[in-house]
Amino acid sequence: MLAPRTAVVPKKPDLYRVLLLNDDYTPMEFVVHVLMRFFAKDEEEATRIMLHVHHEGVGECGVFTFEIAETKVTQVMDLARANQHPLQCVMEKK
Repeated sequence: MLAPRTAVVPKKPDLYRVLLLNDDYTPMEFVVHVLMRFFAKDEEEATRIMLHVHHEGVGECGVFTFEIAETKVTQVMDLARANQHPLQCVMEKK
């Protein structure tokens, strides 16, 4: 006798928001560069996000699975440190 089949529904992975935090030292052009390089934003979208970060103190770069978000945060922080900027990039569960 065969056991009844149970439907296995895969759980969708948790998503994380990657955020940039404003500071008074990192040049706006550098923030735009980061958004274009690591988040595939065009110049117009990157500028809009940068201005939002500048005026509101924080801005969302994108929403990703944990591993991708973690990698993007590390890439941004490494580039900022290499260029001696205090830019902060964090992730939070959506």
